[in-house]
Amino acid sequence: MENSRIAMDGLVLLGCGKMGSAMLEGWLARGLPNTSVWVQDPHPSDWLKSTGVHLNVDLPTAPAIVLVAVKPQMMAEALPALKLMGNGQTLFVSVAAGTPISFFEETLGGQTPVVRAMPNTPAAISRGITAIVGNAHAGAKGLDEAEDLLSAVGQVVRLSEEAQIDAVTGVSGSGPAYVFHMIETLAAAGVDQGLPEAMAMQLAQATVAGAGALAQQSDETAAQLRVNVTSPNGTTQAALEVLMDEKDGFPALLRRAVAAAADRSRELARG
Repeated sequence: MENSRIAMDGLVLLGCGKMGSAMLEGWLARGLPNTSVWVQDPHPSDWLKSTGVHLNVDLPTAPAIVLVAVKPQMMAEALPALKLMGNGQTLFVSVAAGTPISFFEETLGGQTPVVRAMPNTPAAISRGITAIVGNAHAGAKGLDEAEDLLSAVGQVVRLSEEAQIDAVTGVSGSGPAYVFHMIETLAAAGVDQGLPEAMAMQLAQATVAGAGALAQQSDETAAQLRVNVTSPNGTTQAALEVLMDEKDGFPALLRRAVAAAADRSRELARG
């Protein structure tokens, strides 16, 4: 990794489940020495034990970064143990959903540099996207360090204010589940039209994955790509007349879905 401060002062990973493991694997693949990493996890996987990182031992007193990847309900128990690292040069990066920056400042000290991040599950195959936002003490330097760290598992975008995290949760944080459900229902619709179940699922998975890859790699907008596939009075137009219906189609449905997720994110943050 480019960040020599991490290699010198160390990186602490608090919690190493699927998301933490994906990130750690990415860091090690990019050249971060395993001797520069300390992991605290009550149930380490066999893979984690094989990495050679410092596992469940005493932590450095002032690591460069602490990445907090514990489940939100474990935060109140896990974070106070790191209070001595607060109000200093250690940057805290949190990928815990529903936990605001203010919680870290209240627990660790008001001068603590904090970056809050919202990744999504495709990070497990380094195809994720993570949104980040920092407090004043993190500054541009802290955001740069967090982006370098999180880019190991995909793209990174920066938010202008923490309140946008709730919208990100609704779009990309929870969004993979919407796509997985679309695959389920697209395959089921294929079965209704006479396809074998396994074939319908294969067609649905490949179609969604291929369309997503094309949308990312193409210079054209998603709207233009849709137009490219749609012949006048053809089969795609017939389907889109159903899906694009302003009352019952995707526009109304996804607005409600994203709003529901964002509203729930706000509720969780309020406790």
